[in-house]
Amino acid sequence: MNDIISEIGAAHRGVRRQRADGSEEVVVVIRRSYPADVEDVWDAVTDPERLRRWFLPVSGELRVGGSFQLEGNVGGQIRQCEAPRHLSVTWGMDVSVVDVRLSSEGDRTVLEIEHSVPLEIAGSGAGALYVGPGWDISVRALGNFLRGEVDDDPTAWEGTVAGQRWSAGAIDAWVAAIAASGTATDDEIGAAAGVARAQFTPDLEPGEG
Repeated sequence: MNDIISEIGAAHRGVRRQRADGSEEVVVVIRRSYPADVEDVWDAVTDPERLRRWFLPVSGELRVGGSFQLEGNVGGQIRQCEAPRHLSVTWGMDVSVVDVRLSSEGDRTVLEIEHSVPLEIAGSGAGALYVGPGWDISVRALGNFLRGEVDDDPTAWEGTVAGQRWSAGAIDAWVAAIAASGTATDDEIGAAAGVARAQFTPDLEPGEG
């Protein structure tokens, strides 16, 4: 349990609403630092061979203006790629955008993921619960990979009881982040948390984590 708490506490989570191109968006933010240099982390998140070892296999025209497809998951367009600092892609649909930014902090690298969608799709800041726990799984897996811990099937862990217990803690952390942001009502947060638990922790009893 202490390991789970420590891992979850290693990431910062935030939610905000912002105006963009005349409409309002909900932006989900997760940030974590790693004991590696920027070039190494950038390579881990952009090189297809390394990416499949902790995230998912990717195919497509992997260049600015090209498209990508994650195996068994979403695809999108590559909007910007400024090595080794900024990658921007659409995520499943044109109005869903993921920005990955890297920066140096002493001898560590800070990775920040921002996932923005229109308010009309997210519903409120509580919509962070539909994607935030998934990004938590990803930043955890990246940390393991950078430490040299590689699984034959990186996606299998999240379906285990241990993985689901970890996700339960991540969901609680996102509930706290959304509440602190003031971007959703208690009822909206409660409803979205129920959906997240059904998606990420289907085998756990209520309250188990």
